[in-house]
Amino acid sequence: MDLKGKVKTSFSILNCDFYNLSEQLIQAEQAKVDMLHLDIMDGHFVPNLSIGPQVVSSLRKRFDLFFDVHLMVDNPDSLVDSFIDSGADLITVHAEVSPHLQRTLSYIKDCGKKAGVALNPSTPLCCLENVMGQLDLIMIMTVNPGFGGQEFIPGMVDKISRTAELIKDYRTKYDKKKLIEIEVDGGIDLKTAARVVSAGATVLVMGTALCNSGDIAGYLNQVRETL
Repeated sequence: MDLKGKVKTSFSILNCDFYNLSEQLIQAEQAKVDMLHLDIMDGHFVPNLSIGPQVVSSLRKRFDLFFDVHLMVDNPDSLVDSFIDSGADLITVHAEVSPHLQRTLSYIKDCGKKAGVALNPSTPLCCLENVMGQLDLIMIMTVNPGFGGQEFIPGMVDKISRTAELIKDYRTKYDKKKLIEIEVDGGIDLKTAARVVSAGATVLVMGTALCNSGDIAGYLNQVRETL
């Protein structure tokens, strides 16, 4: 996941038409999205249910995209192995439900996968200070998680900027070669993409805007032109 100045896109299937899911994924692949964003919801941590490891495994057999698995669940430790086995490349857990966060991230890394931490809009950045060394990605939720199609929370732009400063400070003090992506998830579209990238975002999760566009490649090209 070495950006080297390039902003990446992660296509979220949460609001896809599942009857035509394969068709939309092929369109996304042809549009050269960089990742496939897979939201895993348990109906407890967030008020919604989504897909499980069997669906991820089925998609893995067909698509060569980087699988960006986002665990929005109460007990991520109980599911990490099943998603590693099903083909995840990156597993992101929520700080709010990970009491042994350093151990969880280290386990994901020891299994040969990328590790990320997601923060809800109200969750402070200070919870990351002691796990920066285990991180490949920080996901800033720019909506409250659980449903696609929500409106972007403007105050998260400042949080993205502060995340970029946190990473810069860590690199300066401890590891100049350390790359930690900043992924943003929620309400990312033509109106908001450039704002979050200017603040420091390096990975854009996009779902509803692409799915509803009717032309995934065309819409994505418009977004790229704004960056």
